[in-house]
Amino acid sequence: MTKQDGDRDQSIKDFKEAVNMTAGKLEKWLESGESKSVGQSKNGSESVGHASGRRIVELLRTKKGDLDDDDIAHMRKVSGYVHRHLKQRPEGDVTDTPWRYSLMNWGHDPL
Repeated sequence: MTKQDGDRDQSIKDFKEAVNMTAGKLEKWLESGESKSVGQSKNGSESVGHASGRRIVELLRTKKGDLDDDDIAHMRKVSGYVHRHLKQRPEGDVTDTPWRYSLMNWGHDPL
């Protein structure tokens, strides 16, 4: 195994740990108004997190051997986002918060 193979395997492992929603649950979530109400977007277009969520659904349905370098790069981006965002958890009940909704767009439900 080369270092690159090891980095790739670690990126996939990190992604699978960060993304705790199934493709079906994430896909259903992305259709909700709550999902579309959060995140950074330009001129009312789809938010970055929402677009990432659609890509995550595709990645979850892709066989490991079919993942390309762009897929692995996005997996790293997702893992990084989830870990950074989890550190910003607000006080109190987070059930109906933009913080949770944003994480869910990235495939992670903190509840």
